[in-house]
Amino acid sequence: MYYRTLGKIPKKRHTMFKKEDGSLFREQVMGTKGFSGTQSILYHHHLPTEVVKSEVVKKYLPEYEIADEKALRHRHFLTSEVSKTGNGLDAREYILGNDDLLIGTAQVTEKMNSYYRNGDGDEMLYIHYGKGKIETMFGTITYRPGDYVTIPIGTIYRMMPDEETKMLFVESFSQITTPRRYRNEYGQLLEHSPFCERDLRGPETLETHSDKGEYEVLTKSRGYIHSHILNHHPLDVVGWDGYLYPWVFNIEDFEPITGRVHQPPPVHQTFEGHNFVICSFVPRLYDYHPESIPAPYYHSNVNSDELLYYVEGNFMSRKGIKQESITLHPSGIPHGPHPGTTEASIGKKETLELAVMIDTFRPLKIVKSTTGYEDDNYMYTWIEK
Repeated sequence: MYYRTLGKIPKKRHTMFKKEDGSLFREQVMGTKGFSGTQSILYHHHLPTEVVKSEVVKKYLPEYEIADEKALRHRHFLTSEVSKTGNGLDAREYILGNDDLLIGTAQVTEKMNSYYRNGDGDEMLYIHYGKGKIETMFGTITYRPGDYVTIPIGTIYRMMPDEETKMLFVESFSQITTPRRYRNEYGQLLEHSPFCERDLRGPETLETHSDKGEYEVLTKSRGYIHSHILNHHPLDVVGWDGYLYPWVFNIEDFEPITGRVHQPPPVHQTFEGHNFVICSFVPRLYDYHPESIPAPYYHSNVNSDELLYYVEGNFMSRKGIKQESITLHPSGIPHGPHPGTTEASIGKKETLELAVMIDTFRPLKIVKSTTGYEDDNYMYTWIEK
């Protein structure tokens, strides 16, 4: 990310920054990789360490299938059938995961009363539908359909929907950032990148609260949700600057890379974390070689599992897929277009599909609770009739 500042900050870092009554604002350095990664400096009304009560609330790591329970196969999860609802934390339905990330969906119907922070890593929330705002210690972000909202590790926030919101979420145990090959040695996005800094937005307004009283911050860390009761409002920041802050990119601003023949999946890459990438399939022109086949070729995920979340449109290489579906094509076996879709794609000029793809470089495990909304027949839909 690039440098940004919001609110009031002193001229020089690590120097006195006084309130009108002569007392000091409290400086907090928030950084990654032992002060050698990205960081920001925030200035608080109160001590960010001031806690009056702490306790463990619950375990949050999901239970996975036993490895030998089911054969290796392609999977299809109908997340539209998940009945769980609630606020932006309680509504989360974990579907897959490994030691690098957790993936799921959430039907957000309520505003959060408590605040929340992920102490394990970054979060990315893809907004399928719905509008609202996310209040954070760095300022308020408004969201709309198509937004990828990235929230750095340790950020205190709460999700406040204006209307029912469906989101795909990624809880990463590492930093989520733009692909390295899109950036030059100075961190600037290059000309061949499918988006640029103009397409990224940070917090829009900084709302500062100096109130005293009891406020709960739920912290996710080390496999548990912990409750921390502060005796002041957690959003008490008067200003900050740096390179670490929540940011948003809308999928509509992804400029697809096309060619005369079918392009490989990396051209759709949008973000990356440790051992995984996130890609965006957006409306685009098809390949323009006179003998091209727009549908993807059959391929084997030799080193990665492939997950697709279907947002809207007619995904031309698939049959029987609905909006809000998640498919998993695991490493070890090939996958590709359904019967008849290769031939049907020939001569087509464009696609209007919209989907999010996550490729992981370690196998994904399936959460046990998915049995209620999995399409068990999906593996056998490639049988030619």
